[in-house]
Amino acid sequence: MGYNVTVDTDKCVGCGECADVCPVDVYEMKDGKSEPSNAEECLGCESCVEVCEHSAITVEEN
Repeated sequence: MGYNVTVDTDKCVGCGECADVCPVDVYEMKDGKSEPSNAEECLGCESCVEVCEHSAITVEEN
């Protein structure tokens, strides 16, 4: 079982909070925005969703 992680780049302000809180380093900062470059590592804990003040992140079960 895996998770589909998406970042709405229109909403993302590049604060990096998601990258800081993620226990398995799913996110990487690229061009001032967060990118789920290691989405296959996602545990589905949704810590990133909770910490994102701009509702830019979605985590859905595959």
